[in-house]
Amino acid sequence: MSRWLLDTSAVLAHYREEIGADRVQDLLEDDQVELAVASITIAELARKLVDLGADSAEAREVALEYAGMVEKVVAVDTAVAVRAFDIGGSASGRIPLVDALIAACASSVDATLVHRDPHFDSVAPGLVVGERL
Repeated sequence: MSRWLLDTSAVLAHYREEIGADRVQDLLEDDQVELAVASITIAELARKLVDLGADSAEAREVALEYAGMVEKVVAVDTAVAVRAFDIGGSASGRIPLVDALIAACASSVDATLVHRDPHFDSVAPGLVVGERL
């Protein structure tokens, strides 16, 4: 069974039916996939939905629905925080802290990170296994 962790950008692409939504849907439907999100994705997704015009209650509901669609919600703990520091420090460009934490959550459960963020291309090889939508 393969493990995948959806970055907020991938979840948002799925919700908004943007490029990459089909790939996320395939992962959601695949019985041979263990799918996860980082706990911080719940907050980030809800905030982005509010920025896009949703009210707080709707944004919270959608974010929690996505958390319920996956097998695992990966918490940010000390080990994940240290791994995020390493990921950020290895990059040749700037990586937002939230994204470094999400990537570290993927790394902590040996999952492939599914994302739409070009800044992950600058991370040192081997720290994050990813698939860019």
